[in-house]
Amino acid sequence: MKVRLGNIELKNPIIPASGTCGFGQEMREWMDLNMLGAISTKGTTREARYGNAQPRIAECGATGMLNAVGLQNPGVEEVIRHEIPALRAIYQGPIIANVSGFNIEEYAYVCERIDKETDAAILEVNISCPNVHNGGMAFGTSPEAAAAVTRAVKAVTKKPVFMKLSPNVTDITAIARACVEAGADGLCLINTILGMRIDIRQRKPVLANRYGGYSGLCIFPIALRMVNQVSQACPGTPIIGCGGVSSAEDVIEMMMAGANAVEIGAAGLRNPKAWQEIIETLPQVMKDLHIDHLQDIIGIVNR
Repeated sequence: MKVRLGNIELKNPIIPASGTCGFGQEMREWMDLNMLGAISTKGTTREARYGNAQPRIAECGATGMLNAVGLQNPGVEEVIRHEIPALRAIYQGPIIANVSGFNIEEYAYVCERIDKETDAAILEVNISCPNVHNGGMAFGTSPEAAAAVTRAVKAVTKKPVFMKLSPNVTDITAIARACVEAGADGLCLINTILGMRIDIRQRKPVLANRYGGYSGLCIFPIALRMVNQVSQACPGTPIIGCGGVSSAEDVIEMMMAGANAVEIGAAGLRNPKAWQEIIETLPQVMKDLHIDHLQDIIGIVNR
């Protein structure tokens, strides 16, 4: 079940997606964190953020959920001082530090600070944030803006940099290529899809933020398609696939599409034991499909 993200080995491909298990402490009573291949921490910004007004979550039946949490986090200094060391005390595998920002300088500052944190193995840079210097358009919707963030981050860190891409674009391969050409060591996709729900009795949006990120099993085919497109557009670039993964079979499918590892988010929010159950089920699914090594099936549909 071992896989690799560049030079970093994971005991299995399962990673809780950023924002779905905080900084790990929230999950320690539900499972042995050391079962996981890696952990992606909650998105970190320069300053502490309270996040958006509530309500922030809108459940969408069995299909998934909308969220507009607003990057609530204690700020990079507290993450370095307390959160990452506390996670390392209970988890021995690779820690992926998720980074967010509202301008290029903030991305660079946060990454430079975390670069000095030895327990963080990978920087996962979320470019779905609104660019405050460009009218609020997300960095990840423009190849030029995505490349600019990538270059700024790579200039201040020696850690592997994985750019987390937004699906809310016309051509995700153009964004992916721009990031790789600017020096990205890997890619993570997809982030949530913008959506909305309305309370028809109160006649107003369910979310205080009006719009939110849609996640859950219904976006899996979209995520799978985008992972496959990017794996063909950027051959040899490690990819973390995410978006609607809910079972061991989904993990296999995502890896066959081109993912080296898989992040799971909404499924774990719905069932806090989902990550553990998928890891425990994966060996039998591999046996049923005559898969000896997961590394062998990565991008198999492209061959």
